[in-house]
Amino acid sequence: MVDAEKGAGPSNAGPKMNQYEEIGMENTANGVSKSTARLITSEQPQQDVGFCGGILIAISILMCIVFFPLAPFFIIKVVAQYEKAVILRLGCIRKGGAAGPGLFFFLPCVDEIHVVDMRTVSFDVPPQEILTKDSVTVTVDAVVYFRIQDAVSSVCNVDNVKTATRLLAQTTLRNMLGTKSLSEILSEREEISNSMQQTLDVATDPWGVLVERVEVKDVRLPQNLQRAMAAEAEAHRDAKAKVIAAEGELNASKALKEAADVIAESPSALQLRYLQTLSAIAAERNSTILFPMPIDMMKAFAEK
Repeated sequence: MVDAEKGAGPSNAGPKMNQYEEIGMENTANGVSKSTARLITSEQPQQDVGFCGGILIAISILMCIVFFPLAPFFIIKVVAQYEKAVILRLGCIRKGGAAGPGLFFFLPCVDEIHVVDMRTVSFDVPPQEILTKDSVTVTVDAVVYFRIQDAVSSVCNVDNVKTATRLLAQTTLRNMLGTKSLSEILSEREEISNSMQQTLDVATDPWGVLVERVEVKDVRLPQNLQRAMAAEAEAHRDAKAKVIAAEGELNASKALKEAADVIAESPSALQLRYLQTLSAIAAERNSTILFPMPIDMMKAFAEK
């Protein structure tokens, strides 16, 4: 059981940050004014509620004592193992940071409870139409896995941490892929996912969010570009096939030349080749049979 005054202790999951950290833009040559935002972390001490706040707390405690038989139903809260409860007492973070998991007490009317889910959450980035560096329009979608590691920062530093993370993922995907060419997007998905994960993790760190993984799911190309790429690939395959066929013709001609040289050295080899051809024709049961005439007989008629 967690006491109402002790809480659950500060969260050590997130990076070390100051109790108050100011971020903003410094003055530049173009005259950009400095804008700062105060970030609240789980290590912030409890604020002084003042005299009036002390009176309200005392009245709340007195009401719990007076209505004791019914009070436990209104002052006891249970959070699950995967949850944290951020308690704001009179608008200020209660000492000890986030409470839970388990059973704890709170004061009615003066404490405001925000239960934060600490489990890993995944969401799909809607398909984004992106103009690449080489002026090609593609549609890309992705999936992001993140979890809250600092419950106090997720409640106090951002209005809706899940919606903010989702919108930031969309803009980060568009900005990052806009600097890549089409070939880089298709061949370097893992590098793009890692770079996007690091960018999101740094940007959402003040919100108490840890981005665990980003994956580019699908890259869809326009139909006319798909047809053009298919035609280019088909032409490349046809050209490669013609080169392979020409190389085969060259090798076959060299082999025929070598065979002709061998036959020229032995005239009887040509007669044997004739007989082999005749045997092949007869095996196919053709009605027409060609009988070759010996070349030596033709030579005898030529001499006369």
